[in-house]
Amino acid sequence: MLRKLTSKFLKDESGATAIEYGLIAALVSVAAITALGQMGTALVDIFGTVETELTAASVSASGSGGGSTGSTGSTGSTGAG
Repeated sequence: MLRKLTSKFLKDESGATAIEYGLIAALVSVAAITALGQMGTALVDIFGTVETELTAASVSASGSGGGSTGSTGSTGSTGAG
């Protein structure tokens, strides 16, 4: 009887399958967290560069006296067709 129970216990793989799925899920989670962390750092760098460029452009545009660079410049578009 004990031998039969031990043999049945050793042949049962349902617990091993659940553990394997758990390990796979943990591995996928670690990979996703790592990738998203690196992507987040890259996004911070990109938006920092955009902020710097926009600030420089804003300072440059306000220092030039608002010349002919605007789309609503002094050409006097009346909208009459």
